[in-house]
Amino acid sequence: MIDTQIPKIEGAVGRFTWWLDRYGETSYDHQSFFASKIGRGAKALYYRKPLLGTLAVAPLIFCEAFLPSARRFFWKPQRFPIADAHYAMGFALLAEMSGDAKHHRRAVHFLEVLLETRCPNFEDYCWGYPFDWETRTGTFKEGTPLITTLPYVYEAFSAVYAIDSDPKWLQVMRSTAKHAFEAYRDKETGPDAASCGYTPAPDDPCGVVNASAYRAFLLTKAGIELSEPVYLETAKRNLNFVLSAQNADGSWYYSTDGVRDFVDHFHTCFVLKALAKIERLTGCPQSRGAIERGVAYYVKNLVDAERLPVPFSKRPRMTVYRKELYDCAECVNLGALLLGRFDPMDKILSNVVEDLLSRWQKRDGSFRARKLLVGWDNVPMHRWAQSQLFRSLCFLLSCSSEN
Repeated sequence: MIDTQIPKIEGAVGRFTWWLDRYGETSYDHQSFFASKIGRGAKALYYRKPLLGTLAVAPLIFCEAFLPSARRFFWKPQRFPIADAHYAMGFALLAEMSGDAKHHRRAVHFLEVLLETRCPNFEDYCWGYPFDWETRTGTFKEGTPLITTLPYVYEAFSAVYAIDSDPKWLQVMRSTAKHAFEAYRDKETGPDAASCGYTPAPDDPCGVVNASAYRAFLLTKAGIELSEPVYLETAKRNLNFVLSAQNADGSWYYSTDGVRDFVDHFHTCFVLKALAKIERLTGCPQSRGAIERGVAYYVKNLVDAERLPVPFSKRPRMTVYRKELYDCAECVNLGALLLGRFDPMDKILSNVVEDLLSRWQKRDGSFRARKLLVGWDNVPMHRWAQSQLFRSLCFLLSCSSEN
């Protein structure tokens, strides 16, 4: 099915790169409504006092649902390291497939940007968000490293290093892996199992499943590529936590803290793709079993009758949109990783690609951000999820050529 869509995907990627050249590398973000002091205050109040906080965030949620272009009144366009990493990976994939030096130069450009946008005040290379992020567990200040960003940046440097063998990239890979290994708290959860922190904070509560999945993958990949067996030992403990956190029906809650027990589309994909990458690297049979159970849950609960992604199977709150570009991007990523292994996933992948190219990609080459209750959110946001979809489509082209 995907084979017949390859020319369309190649055309979509070409149009997107044309758009990216003209639009630029900064953008508004999903969190723009809540990045300012006022927005963060409203969100913090919602977490502390939900009833009163609902009144405070209501105007922002209204804008998000009905006036998405109003982001420009709340915050500024920014550059996002996680997006730059995805762009670097996408262009590296194009360079490998085509042998065209211009794609390699573009990938190198994004790596050079990442060197400049690392978190300050840390000895080793690390990255996070360029804004203060208000969460249920407190404020993550701008420049706070995030374990959910690091793996993408490590992968980006690894991908370009595989092409040009520049020792500068290898040095960054070593430093990033060292930070991921040393800086994050591990909380014992069972025999040979531990949940890692989301940030390097010594009191990070741990328990977020995708955070441990990300770290397990990063340390597995780095442990093999950099010949560091100690990384593999820690990776195994984080992996065991992820495996033990899987519910009987094959799902994962966002966290094991008993509070954030929602199940959503893209965080499920984050966990599954980490397991799929670990399985590729190590052949881990436990990961294979968890993937099989997770895919069965995904197919049954996280796509609709048209085999298109739905945002949640268990919601944390009311949502103000119908479909999410991030869900589509991660569906394509996961589908490409598992291409040919699960027939229902292959069919979902084909459907999502067709929908993306026919309804989501705009004439200028960018993609719509959300299908709202009424109309679309057409604000292009690099982190949410223009870059992720670009990389996913390039990865799908690469996987299809290998098959």
